[in-house]
Amino acid sequence: MKDGESKSVDGESEASASIQPRESDAGRDAETAHTRPKRSLGFGKGAIAFAVLLGILAGVGTFTFGYGKGASYLSNNPQTCVNCHVMQGHMDSWMQSSHHHVAVCNDCHLPHDPIGKWVTKADNGFFHSLAFTLGDFKDPIQIKPRNRRVTQNACLDCHRDVVHAMFPAKPDREMQSCVHCHADVGHALR
Repeated sequence: MKDGESKSVDGESEASASIQPRESDAGRDAETAHTRPKRSLGFGKGAIAFAVLLGILAGVGTFTFGYGKGASYLSNNPQTCVNCHVMQGHMDSWMQSSHHHVAVCNDCHLPHDPIGKWVTKADNGFFHSLAFTLGDFKDPIQIKPRNRRVTQNACLDCHRDVVHAMFPAKPDREMQSCVHCHADVGHALR
């Protein structure tokens, strides 16, 4: 017998006795094995269908993100904007504009606060993708009212020292849009 083992009453060591099943346990297990419900992993048909659907959506989304050069939209690179052919005219006119050396697309077309920037990128990304997928867009592409406000605010943010004198004297009057007079600043007239 090894050190640390003790003998049981019938002369076997306790270590070997604990490994062997008791006769009473063996009979009980055989009797209840067929009546015990089988354990499942807990996934119903609905959960499996949901997982398959989620997998398909993730696969299609990953393919679309890669095919559409989605990672490029996370950058500030103006070349990103010409991923879509309808933007080439805007890119060409920006290259000829007075802002070409001082501002990129995101400087004028996205809010300057981090949260607003990413919310607008996500919003525009979704709706641009939807429009291009469905073929429901104007060529050349045209700015929407919400994005026109973003661009107006970008003008005011960068040129606040100049424009503060142009704000209306009465608060109930609206200020004229910057691009009303300066239509070719961001994109030279074509």
